[in-house]
Amino acid sequence: MDGNGRVGRLIITLYLVDKKILRRPILYLPDFFEQHRQLYYDKLMRVRTHNDLGQWFKFFLTGVIETAKQGVQIFNKTLQLQKDLDEKLSTLQARQQGNARKLLEYIYQHPIFNAAMVDEALTLSMATAYKLINTFEKLHIIKEFTGGKRRRLYVFEEYMKLFSPLDFD
Repeated sequence: MDGNGRVGRLIITLYLVDKKILRRPILYLPDFFEQHRQLYYDKLMRVRTHNDLGQWFKFFLTGVIETAKQGVQIFNKTLQLQKDLDEKLSTLQARQQGNARKLLEYIYQHPIFNAAMVDEALTLSMATAYKLINTFEKLHIIKEFTGGKRRRLYVFEEYMKLFSPLDFD
């Protein structure tokens, strides 16, 4: 399973919680099972051959514990990132802070985006969207990763790295 799949599932889960479709995030155990694939199959086989459910439950609960610990770590790092970004945005002029905070909220939900998406979501002019994006680049909040002159894509890299060690260079 690749990092992009994990990030996508986690972002979707967090989005569904935010929109009150889910009450709270759920643990995503398949990543744990994938990382420990051989042990997973060994434990299942032992249930089948020796009727040993106890070992399977221990393995499963270990997965729950490890997945929960990772979730707590990510949550704490997300809170710290949010605090750091709030400090960066507080350095902006008062008239810029409103749109900047709206963009920050938007990129938490859409960590890979382009100027047209910002323009549409925040109902800004394209010129204002580009100015805001430029400000976020200067503050090292986002990074352009396509390298082109047109149809540039930006990534909220620090946030994405909380979920997967992706490299956008």
